[in-house]
Amino acid sequence: MAGISVVVEWAIVGLAFGSTLVGGYVGYQAYRGYRRHDSRAMRALSLGLVLLTTVAFGIAFGGSVLLRQGYLALDYQPALTLVTRSLQFLGVILIAYSLHSRV
Repeated sequence: MAGISVVVEWAIVGLAFGSTLVGGYVGYQAYRGYRRHDSRAMRALSLGLVLLTTVAFGIAFGGSVLLRQGYLALDYQPALTLVTRSLQFLGVILIAYSLHSRV
């Protein structure tokens, strides 16, 4: 049973890392679209995608590794969660703005 839980933990870490990489790629493609068309909506979409996927996932992933390894005290966990959720919220707001923007 211990072997299965180790595999599941590594799968979770791998998927989180992969989500961060793919999110960065999607955000970069949206940024390229913004540069090509000079659209405010595409700029908001690219920034929202980067905040939602790459930055928030990166902080959450890095913070959880630091917490698990004991490099960061558990007292910082609520603050880390607040920062991560705030970035996710801001990213979703920017994506919603980009979808409703007509410029």
